[in-house]
Amino acid sequence: IYNAAPDWSVQVGDALGVADPLLVPHQHQHQGKTFSFLGVRVSSPLSLLVNGRRPPGPALSPAQLN
Repeated sequence: IYNAAPDWSVQVGDALGVADPLLVPHQHQHQGKTFSFLGVRVSSPLSLLVNGRRPPGPALSPAQLN
């Protein structure tokens, strides 16, 4: 989950709802084997429903200027 605060996470067993998921195909090779799978990219934790509720505002990582 992109832009999630370091101290926020989802737990095993949580139910997630994703409004507009972006499916990204991945294909990797390692030791002669090919692994293919779809990943779901979520741009913000605030676009999720976790166990039927929106995450709190502090779940979003603050912006940083470098």
